[in-house]
Amino acid sequence: MTDSVHQQRESLGARLREIRFTARISGAELARRNDWDPSKVSKIEYGRIKPSPDDIYAYCRECMAEDQLADLLATRQNIESAYLEWRKILGTGTKRRQQASIKWESEARILRWYESVLIPGLLQTAEYATGILRKVIEFQQIPNDLDEGVSKRMQRQQVLYQRDHLFHFVIAEQALYTTVGDDQTMIGQLDRLLAVQGMPRVTLGIVPFMAPFETATTSFVMFDSKMVLVEGVTAELNITQPREIKVYHRTFDILVSQSVTGEAARKLIGAALDKRR
Repeated sequence: MTDSVHQQRESLGARLREIRFTARISGAELARRNDWDPSKVSKIEYGRIKPSPDDIYAYCRECMAEDQLADLLATRQNIESAYLEWRKILGTGTKRRQQASIKWESEARILRWYESVLIPGLLQTAEYATGILRKVIEFQQIPNDLDEGVSKRMQRQQVLYQRDHLFHFVIAEQALYTTVGDDQTMIGQLDRLLAVQGMPRVTLGIVPFMAPFETATTSFVMFDSKMVLVEGVTAELNITQPREIKVYHRTFDILVSQSVTGEAARKLIGAALDKRR
């Protein structure tokens, strides 16, 4: 965690240093214009201290780089909050993390979700969710609040029926075959996907096994164009930098172009059901 924060500070400092070099302003001159201690510029640019919003404003103003201000401020805000280890998020069990999802999902008008291996949480049956959260509790060795976690995950799904929300789910075909629980659990989950296809404001696409490679990616969730959530093995990433969000938008568009919907998607789900039956 500490190493990650330091690397983020170094990265932000390097961007500010590049802005200053491009403007051909010396560190001493930048410090003089803003009544800073002469050593402050080097401390910021080499990641030894975290610049304040006013510091970033000063860099952009003096170096004629106002067009980069929003992205730099988002990068600063992300430091120390973007990278959260699972042992901290799940320290008291799974319920609190599910509650955070309720907030994010209820506040987003458009939610875009890609899953490469599992069914998205908002589309899971209670039995499927139980299988997932049981494994999370076992692997992370956290307090066992399985029933409470599943209950909250089911509560999250109420957002699917709110008229001011739109949902676009894209899953890899592999997600139809990854076994969670037993065959009966999977049959119930696949039937649920068939039912989801008839829901208003919900689009479900499936990327077939044989789709050509276009770009490397992992599972992620986009909340409007404000935040992207990426779940890693050891930590969760909350991405808010506009330049990075644009990359996720492009990635999602590629996945959408590769996915099938409607009757073609129903056939893929039906084939997976036949394997279970």
